[in-house]
Amino acid sequence: MESGIQKMEALLRLTALSMLVLTAFLVGFDSQRNVVFYIEKKASFQDLRALVGLVYIDSLAAAYNLLQLSCSSFSAWCKGRSLQSCTYVAWLRFVLDQAAVYVVFAGHLAATEHSLLVVTGEENFQWVKWCNKYTQFCFQIGGSLLCGFVSSVAMIFIASISAFNLFRLYFPTNFMHLKPKS
Repeated sequence: MESGIQKMEALLRLTALSMLVLTAFLVGFDSQRNVVFYIEKKASFQDLRALVGLVYIDSLAAAYNLLQLSCSSFSAWCKGRSLQSCTYVAWLRFVLDQAAVYVVFAGHLAATEHSLLVVTGEENFQWVKWCNKYTQFCFQIGGSLLCGFVSSVAMIFIASISAFNLFRLYFPTNFMHLKPKS
């Protein structure tokens, strides 16, 4: 069972890593030029601060997942070590995984909110709708946000696995086992 959990965690980390890298590349290289009233204008991810932040967040989260993948597996490290040192490492991984999930999910929500303002416009602030003029830009940002939410879901499952690995140290013999019928 432990080997299956490790394989699932590695698969989820690879999925999250690939989706985070894909999101960062799609957002980072997205731009479109358009001629408006004889003036060439360019729409870029740098025009929206939430998208700039999203590129940084996704890059850091991808590096974190790559680091976790490249480190030796948790249970292999714990063999032959004291329970206390394993508990410290499990708590560290749990807290870092939780923080990564929250930061990535918040970054994607902020970018989605900012992108929706670009799609719908806001008359009170005299913001125009960009997607009428820059359709390719908007479709690429939309696809990248979808990839980002897939990575967020994968990271939620990773955080659940790290929580399982942490709390089973407190109940090593019968954690998550059903009681037999009497």
